[in-house]
Amino acid sequence: MTEKPRATSRRTFLKYGAGISLASALPSWSALGATSILKRAIPRTGEMLPVVGIGTSRVFDVEENTADWRERRGVLQNLFDGGGTVVDTAPSYQDAENVIGKLLTQMSARKRAFVATKVWADGREEGRQQIENSFKLLRTDKIDLFQVHNLSDTDTQMDILRGLKKDGRIRYVGITHYREEFNAELAAALRKHKPDFVQLEYSLNQTTAESELLPIAKDLGIAVLVNRPFGRGHLFRKTGGRALPDWANEIDAKSWGQVFLKFIISHPQVSCVIPGTDKIKYIKDNLGAGRGAMPDAAMRKRMIKFWESL
Repeated sequence: MTEKPRATSRRTFLKYGAGISLASALPSWSALGATSILKRAIPRTGEMLPVVGIGTSRVFDVEENTADWRERRGVLQNLFDGGGTVVDTAPSYQDAENVIGKLLTQMSARKRAFVATKVWADGREEGRQQIENSFKLLRTDKIDLFQVHNLSDTDTQMDILRGLKKDGRIRYVGITHYREEFNAELAAALRKHKPDFVQLEYSLNQTTAESELLPIAKDLGIAVLVNRPFGRGHLFRKTGGRALPDWANEIDAKSWGQVFLKFIISHPQVSCVIPGTDKIKYIKDNLGAGRGAMPDAAMRKRMIKFWESL
């Protein structure tokens, strides 16, 4: 589950990257030159995954043929044109699966997307019905990643998903949670089921995943998707009105959003971060975090120390 940054706070921070309005100065992808977005290998297969994608919780539940609809189509177009692929959704995100399915079909862009969704059900019958409905809404006969959402009836749903993977309808299976207080339960599920992916909460202000979950992912060869990278907008609110620190230049960060995302991406176990994204200017800014210099271990410590000083 991913978050929608508050529009006002994100607009505010886009102004402070270089002392100008970055929102109006963001370049087109053709103007960015040959710099490619960072990719990491999915441990089980070696398939390369771009480190920045999008989440759709609370931001892709829009009506067709409206200004919001056209903006979301632009988000997807810029994601793909900027080198990203991962689009994460779920049945619990209101109409997001249907919107994603329609947009990808309209754009003839299904092959450009790494589509991830979830099952949040109790029991085998409910799980199968929900899973089949996701295939229908997403308008696809194969889903790249299907995840058990929020540890809901994990044993039953993982059994169903593994069967669908064996049948070739699912490429990868995963387990998710979005709240750090469930890290212990999530860790136990990872050890028991050894999924291809885990999706978890991790950010500059919430680093508890580093103590157990990320080491487990490393040991078991599990790819990591990161949700809530801005702490539901808390990181933007905490740095309100502040210009970027001088050290942001050392990691090629042009905005606070890029600072926050680069901290996450720079952890070697993170495969992809999936901030909820509803504006074209946000996806361009987010994708910029996957380019240029990344924080090394010393810089990561410096970033944590800076955050703790606020």
